[in-house]
Parts: sequence; structure tokens; C-alpha cells
Amino acid sequence: MEESDSPDARTMPESHSALAAIEAHVPGHTVLCDRHSTVERPDIFTETHIMGDDTRVLTVRAEHCEALAARHIAHVAVVDAASPYTVVRTHLSGAFMQVCLGGEGHTLLDGRWHSHTRGYASFAPAHVLHAFHCLPGKRWKLCWVRFMPTSPRSLAGAMTPSLRRFDGRPLEHAVRGLYHEVSSGGDPGSTAIWVDIIERYVARMVDPWQREPRLNTMWNIVLADLGRPWQLEELAELANISPEHLRRLCWQNFGRSPGRQLTAMRVARAAHELVTTQRKIEAIARDVGYANPFTFSNTFKRLTGFRPSEYRSRPKN
Repeated sequence: MEESDSPDARTMPESHSALAAIEAHVPGHTVLCDRHSTVERPDIFTETHIMGDDTRVLTVRAEHCEALAARHIAHVAVVDAASPYTVVRTHLSGAFMQVCLGGEGHTLLDGRWHSHTRGYASFAPAHVLHAFHCLPGKRWKLCWVRFMPTSPRSLAGAMTPSLRRFDGRPLEHAVRGLYHEVSSGGDPGSTAIWVDIIERYVARMVDPWQREPRLNTMWNIVLADLGRPWQLEELAELANISPEHLRRLCWQNFGRSPGRQLTAMRVARAAHELVTTQRKIEAIARDVGYANPFTFSNTFKRLTGFRPSEYRSRPKN
């Protein structure tokens, strides 16, 4: 299946398409030049956590909230950030959802930098390269949910990187409500209610195909046999819809074509195998549908920033 199935140009807003660019790599950072500006990027090969003096964070962690631990959520937070706020996770052990509440920052997904503005949420599955940072002179208000490695949403193939429309204000209110409840003593019944609300809003973002039964059935079959050379017509037949309608549903629910969604699922499964097993890279490539190891290596690097061998040898933070 071709990865480059294109949606109607109106499907995605310009600011959330890939920042078409010339990329120049220099030691310590990446400079990306789009038609509007030049932005200095963090070094995506080095684990980085920079808060800065002007960034404020409200966080609730599972070790202080049994209800979060029961849902396999490591922590939730509301952030009001300013430059030099930067996070690079070269080994994201658990899936991560982040919602922009205001301002603008940049987020790395699918191996590309995206403008992340109000009304959009990003999702990064476990074991992918993940990074985001503030822009100079701009504040960036965020709300996030970090899942434990044991969460179903952190399992191989459970979700792929995505950036889609999402109103994060109700989620923000739920996180703030949980924070104040835990800070004031943490009544177990009340904290459980707040966590349940958080979980329900998270599900709206990270379980898009669950809302569309035809996609749910189709992608679950694909997940069970990623090594098969799937064709668009076969997928459409599984969903009992036309190929064109399948394209529209995938762009509507995932922000990408069926071909790119399949590629993202294959790379997510391969990344999980690379860090959780010692199987040969060639065997992993075959299992996820790549007979040619060079094609697999190039595709993997494009989406994660690393060659498969580099990815496996990274420090496990």
C-alpha cells in the first residue's frame, strides 16, 4: 500500500501539516527553516528535561494517588510554560497525551516537528522518540497525561503518534480538581471520581477507532497480522466500505492516510520489540511487513529519528 495517499488539501489546517522545510543538522541542535521562520531545535538524540524559571507546573503522581495507579496512569499535570522549557525523551516507556490549552509550542511526532496550538492534542505511544519545546517569547499552556508502561495504551500497536483537534478545557478542570483534592487530603471516593472523569476525556482522544466500529474491526485484524502485505482494497473490504470512504475515515480519525497509519503501526510494534526483546532486527522487520531490511531501517529512522540498531542501544531512562 502506498504511504502517500493524500487527503483533500482542506482536511488538515496548514499549521498542523508537516512544517515543510530544509533541515540542517549541526552539533547540539537542529535548525528547521519553513517559509515563515527559522527555529532552533533541541538535540533529539539527548535525553533532556529543562523547565526554566518562568514555567509553572501542577502535578499529581500515582505514588500520591491510588486512583491514578489503579488506572495505570503515572501522572497528570497542568503546565504554564515559557522558553527554555524543553523535553526530549529518547526512550518513552509509557504512552503520553498532551493537550494545548493556549499559546504555541512545537511537538515532534512521526519524525517531524509540528506546531501545537490551542484546540489540539498530541499522542505519543510508548517506545518512540518524543520531544516538545516552547518558542522564544511565547507562553505555552498545556495539560498532559502520562501512562505507565503497564497501561493498555502503552502496549505495542495500541495507538500511533497523532495530532488532532481536541478541546482540552474539561480535561484541565478535571486535573485541577484532582490536584486540589489530593492536596487537601485526598478523599478516596472523590479522587476516584476525578480520575474517572480524566480517563473518560482521555478516551475521546486516544481511542478514535473505538468510536467507529468499522475501523475498530479492520485495524484489530491488521494488528494481528502486521507482516501481511496489506492493500487498500483489502482494508476497505474488511471495513465493508469503499477505499475512498476508508481514506476519509482515517483522515478524520487519525489525521493520516490508511497507508501512513499502517506504517506507523508497524514502526510502533517494531520499536516495542527492539526494546523488550533481543530478537534479530531482520526478524522483527519481517514480522512487521518489511522483507527488505534497508527499507525498514530507512522507514524506522524517518519516524523515530534513529536506525533500529541505534534505537535498541539507547540508554533506558
